[in-house]
Amino acid sequence: MRAPIGDFDHATPAPACLDQLVGPVADAVRHWGGAVPAEQILYVETDPRWADTAVFVEHYGRDLLERSANCVVVAGKRGGESSLAACVVLSTTRVDVNGVVRRQLGARKASFAPMDTATGETGMEYGGITPVGLPAGWPVLVDSAVVDLPYVLVGSGRRRGKLLVPGKAFAELPGAVVLEGLGIA
Repeated sequence: MRAPIGDFDHATPAPACLDQLVGPVADAVRHWGGAVPAEQILYVETDPRWADTAVFVEHYGRDLLERSANCVVVAGKRGGESSLAACVVLSTTRVDVNGVVRRQLGARKASFAPMDTATGETGMEYGGITPVGLPAGWPVLVDSAVVDLPYVLVGSGRRRGKLLVPGKAFAELPGAVVLEGLGIA
């Protein structure tokens, strides 16, 4: 099947290639219940040598620069309590951790989670974390600009491979909260 965005040799509906996905992502696809059919979530094979954004878009298509999202894990702290959440923003922006995220989580302080915490808690590889298949109960903060796109390139849970996800599907993820201004230039 031809990918709806980017210059990929082949795109496969995620339910048809669960063995290419890490456990939590495969489970999320297997039990998908959103209005967007799971078959519209596509997997594309990518080479981790081209993971750097500039090299990636040069190799897989310049249109991806405006159609890619990053998923980052943040930690919010209030009192002695700490909580984790995921933030999904367009790759051309950065997460407003100290403003939108901190307020949304009701935290006194918010910061990016350490790499070992992010990978250990998600079961995903650093550089490939995706909002599909995150731990139950996590808030998934999604910038409204991501939801507005027909398709968005995002991690697949590992560094080799990406998911192409209809933008509106991000609003259907468990724990999803769509926010204006989460991603800032």
